[in-house]
Amino acid sequence: MSCWMPGCPALSMCRDLATLPITCLERAKYLKTRLGIPLGHKIGSSSKLQLGSRQRDSSREVLEWRESFDHLLKSKSGLNAFHTFLKTEFSEENLDFWLACEDFKKTRSKTKLASKANRIFEEFVQHEAPREVNIDHETREITRKNLSGATSACFNEAQAKTRTLMEKDSYPRFLKSASYQDMTKQATSRSTSKRSHT
Repeated sequence: MSCWMPGCPALSMCRDLATLPITCLERAKYLKTRLGIPLGHKIGSSSKLQLGSRQRDSSREVLEWRESFDHLLKSKSGLNAFHTFLKTEFSEENLDFWLACEDFKKTRSKTKLASKANRIFEEFVQHEAPREVNIDHETREITRKNLSGATSACFNEAQAKTRTLMEKDSYPRFLKSASYQDMTKQATSRSTSKRSHT
C-alpha cells in the first residue's frame, strides 16, 4: 500500500511505529523472526510426524514414549518427534535448554565450562534472553550466582524446573497430539502385521 495520500492508513501506521521506543521495535523484529518458523516448517495437519522410511523408529520404541517422559528423553527419535511438536507450540526453547544442560554436564575443561555456562545463561536463563525459559525469579538468581564458580551442576535447579514443566505440561499434550496418535497407529499396525506374518 502506498503512503503518498493524506489520511492513508499505511502512513498513519508508519507514524505510530515511529513513536514506539526502540526496544519495542527490536522485540517486534525478534518476534517476527521467531514466529516465521524457519526451515519451511508448517503448522497444521501438514506438519504431522511420520515414522522414518527406514523404520529406524521401532514400533515398540514409539509405543514406549507414552509409558514415561524418561523413555521419550532417552530416545533420539523420540527427542526429534517431541522437538517438532514443541515447535508447533513455540516452546522448543525448553527442550533446547534441557539438551544444552545435558551437553554442558559432559564438559571437562574448566575454561570451556565457564564460557559455555555464560553462553547458556545468556541464551536461555537471563531476563529477556533471546530464548528465555519459563523459570521463577529465585531460580534465575540462583543460577546467575552459580556462574561465578561454574561447575557442571550450576544449571541443575533451572534444568530440573524446565524438565518438570515439560513433563507436566507439554508431554501430555504431545501424547494427545494428532502427530503422535498417527505414529502410534503406524507402530501398532506394523507390529500387528509382523505378528500375522510369523
